[in-house]
Amino acid sequence: MSTRSAPGPSSGIFRRKPPGETDVIEHGGGLHKALGVWQLTAIGLGAIIGAGIFTLAGAVAHGAPGSPGVGPAVTISFVIAGIASAAAALSYAEFAGMIPQAGSAYTYGYAALGEVVGWFIGWDLLLEYTAIVAVVAIALSGYANFLLEGVGVHLPNWMLGAPGTGDGHRVDILAVVLCLLIAVLLNRGIKSSARTETVLVFVKLALVIAVIVVGAFYFKSGNLTPYMPNGFGATVAGAATVFFAVFGYDAMSTAAEESKNGQRDLPRAIIWSLVIAMVLYLLAATVLTGMQHWTKIDTESAFSSAFQSVGLTGFADVIAIGAIVGIATVLFSFMLGASRIWYAMSRDGLLPGWFAQTHRKHKVPHRPTWIVGVVSAAIAGFTPIIDAAELTNIGILLAFVVVSAAVIVYRYRSPDVPRKFKTPGMPIVPLIGIAFSIYLISQLATITWIRFGVWFVIGIIVYAAYGYRHSKLHQPTP
Repeated sequence: MSTRSAPGPSSGIFRRKPPGETDVIEHGGGLHKALGVWQLTAIGLGAIIGAGIFTLAGAVAHGAPGSPGVGPAVTISFVIAGIASAAAALSYAEFAGMIPQAGSAYTYGYAALGEVVGWFIGWDLLLEYTAIVAVVAIALSGYANFLLEGVGVHLPNWMLGAPGTGDGHRVDILAVVLCLLIAVLLNRGIKSSARTETVLVFVKLALVIAVIVVGAFYFKSGNLTPYMPNGFGATVAGAATVFFAVFGYDAMSTAAEESKNGQRDLPRAIIWSLVIAMVLYLLAATVLTGMQHWTKIDTESAFSSAFQSVGLTGFADVIAIGAIVGIATVLFSFMLGASRIWYAMSRDGLLPGWFAQTHRKHKVPHRPTWIVGVVSAAIAGFTPIIDAAELTNIGILLAFVVVSAAVIVYRYRSPDVPRKFKTPGMPIVPLIGIAFSIYLISQLATITWIRFGVWFVIGIIVYAAYGYRHSKLHQPTP
């Protein structure tokens, strides 16, 4: 069945996909609409709150070889990243209310700026989301190992991390297993997996609040001095690294076609999830750096180690268990996002339609889900967390630039399209999102640009060889 409308006024690589256009692959059918506003908000919070609190906050505060620690100013890093994220979030909310379809930034860019822009954002996000799953799996592995050691189980060194992360490390086996387990969960169907995600998110929020309240009793103001030990430049660079911790609403918006009333619920869920997450991030990061001096923070299990350092070993174990539960929700959200973007691109003809065929029983794009699960497992097993985190950020920042620019263009190009939510302060707010995102991109390491450039070149080849000719908008309208 096809409800494809005629192509827009543009042609060639800048042809635009009209909003509301969908194509359902007959074999397997479409996606199952089962998500309400609370489930969507839970997916957003599941993506936002996780490694950003439990691992990256500590890793960025302490620093790593080649990345100087920002110290207590990690809270400022979160503020900078949060401002950029909020400006872009309002742009996402406007598009989500207009175009409640799978694909998020890919779909929005395709509709407003043209096929080639949509292609590159979609291609970019496939890599970024898969890398994010890997980053979070590595973070989760650190807490799982902390818990195992607490009960006397000591894994051999070669299984504890990627090469170069420690003495004798060869592979992070726990991270590999976690990626594959999430793929299994997602392939059970969106209704049952989203129900599991919602429960785990509430457990995670309760844990974060408990960490903030209990940790506040062990807060020492002397640990906040010096507040910005390596200067403002390091703090901004830290914002570029922690940025991936504050944009989970992007992954949530990829599930638009599985929502019951996407035009109404998606904008609400985007804003609610970001506001809740930012408040908790700032409080938790402040408590962490107040409990333990930034030079002593453990980069893999920051909060568990901090509470252990003040004699609360039992509570440290509770945090480790809660972190495992909480961070798992991030794996769920971003693997969901990657598979839905892949599904949308394949349905539009830019990638083979074989990937858009959903499972007959569970109505999920099972093939992309398994591929993302296996690839993320490989990255998680053999890549240090800081390298993987920086790789994710450049793509998401570019997606924010595109969506913020697209909402301006689309507001003036198609002013009569019904909008359930309008970005306030047009065009100033989207321009703030663009400016912040570009600035944060400029702070990323050279190696990050090189890796992104290689993926970009591969994308050019794939689009030229396959996507352009097989695009549904390239085919004659029936």
